[in-house]
Amino acid sequence: MKDCMIELGIAVDGGKDSLSMAALAPTDSGDAETVKAPGALVISAYAPCPDITKTVTPDLELPERGRILLVDLGGGKNRLGGSALAQVFGQVGDEAPDLEDPTLLKRAFETIQELIESGTVGAGHDRSDGGLITTLLEMAFAGNSGLEINLPPACGTEPLAALFAEELGLVMEVDEDDVAAALGLFRKADVPCAVIGRTLGTPEIRVDVGGVTVLEADMRDLRDTWEATSFQLDRLQADPSHVEQEEQGLRERHEPPLKLSFMPEPTAPTVLEASEKPKVAVLREEGSNSDREMASAFHMAGFECWDVTMSDLLSGRITLEGFRGLAAVGGFSYADVLDSAKGWAGSIRFNEGLRQQFDHFYDRSDTFSLGVCNGCQLLALLGWVPWRGLADIEQPRFVHNNSGRFESRFATVTIEPSPAIMLRGMEGSTLGIWLQHGEGRALFPQSEVLDRVRSQGLAPVRYVDDDGQATEAYPFNPNGSPEGIAALCSPDGRHLAIMPHPERTFLPWQWAWTPRVWRPMKVSPWLRLFQNARQWCG
Repeated sequence: MKDCMIELGIAVDGGKDSLSMAALAPTDSGDAETVKAPGALVISAYAPCPDITKTVTPDLELPERGRILLVDLGGGKNRLGGSALAQVFGQVGDEAPDLEDPTLLKRAFETIQELIESGTVGAGHDRSDGGLITTLLEMAFAGNSGLEINLPPACGTEPLAALFAEELGLVMEVDEDDVAAALGLFRKADVPCAVIGRTLGTPEIRVDVGGVTVLEADMRDLRDTWEATSFQLDRLQADPSHVEQEEQGLRERHEPPLKLSFMPEPTAPTVLEASEKPKVAVLREEGSNSDREMASAFHMAGFECWDVTMSDLLSGRITLEGFRGLAAVGGFSYADVLDSAKGWAGSIRFNEGLRQQFDHFYDRSDTFSLGVCNGCQLLALLGWVPWRGLADIEQPRFVHNNSGRFESRFATVTIEPSPAIMLRGMEGSTLGIWLQHGEGRALFPQSEVLDRVRSQGLAPVRYVDDDGQATEAYPFNPNGSPEGIAALCSPDGRHLAIMPHPERTFLPWQWAWTPRVWRPMKVSPWLRLFQNARQWCG
């Protein structure tokens, strides 16, 4: 390890080993015996990422055009000691993989960084637990793609060893037009690299080793087997019928139908550098956790952001009088002990001074409000959306997810025509967005209220399926909201309550996935929501 660290130029930064842990424990006979912990040395490594916008994920992205490259750092060996395959057969194995040439690892790393910098690598995954076959299949599962693999003799002729050895190495997907250049770079660096297959546009998996077909199957069947244990565990944590729905629907999943009805643009320098900016109060309560993201989003749209706590308002240190905007953030106010946002709403509704202050802010024609997640629940419980004047028994609110658990997903939503000022010009777009909530299902106690919401276009954001249709199906709709409703707005459009998190998706690199054609965009489409608020303020 010392020689390797010296060669790579890295150092030990603390740690813990369990190589010599032992304790005396009593036996049934009353004597004591020494119990030794299994020997385990765990080494964690970390490094700064020079550009977080230039990273590689394992999901295959180039059906029909992708070529699969294997970078072998194991010196052509296929040692099975300590492998998952050996464990399956109840063995440990004789010889375990090892790093015999640290300089090779260093050269490989530097070459791969050069390829990532140039945008050549479409997908990448290390050869680790489970060996090469597991690496390849995980890439296919994540990319919803097929693979045609043909391992040359140089990779080994014994199928089990070639496919399941956990030697150092990695697999990359590159476009067919970039293969020659990539191989040339590896050759120049004296790093072993070979083309071992291609990406398919159909869900077929075919693996040949030494000219003999050793695996031919439907990728979806293999993925079902791979996912089965996770779904069984899910059944212990969530409503089993919802887990069943997600499991059955996985076979038919395809690329989300993302589309844009506008071109996202950065905020103009004149707006960002203005000497006077409209003020927005980023409101938080005990248990809130999204205030920094919210402030960042409004700041990048040209607002002067103020961190305002409920105790500030209760004590009179700050009032809402000087603010154009009010942003109620996400999180878990009062730990959701009273149900989501009920404690937060109660501290306003049952304090006469605060209630009047919030009512006055709402009634001013020059103000707007945005409530996200916990803040969305707050605006609903305050009666700010969909309109004022509803009795408590009529008021829509957000209640526990039908799945019976907290949901954290990257969902797909569509933006529909509505009065919402913050969504102007975004109508017709279908976008990805993060969501994290346990109580996100819109509940309409009175069907007449839902009818009016529908007829007046007061539900501007809806969850959609892979075909772009508003849906109540799980997991596309993570909470079971009727008609896929993910947001509510007021009739004049100044007040918007939305359960998903635009403030956690306003930068391109925050997205879990984007189409390749979108990746050159400098800003996320969700920045437009905050820019619209700034434009409305004048």
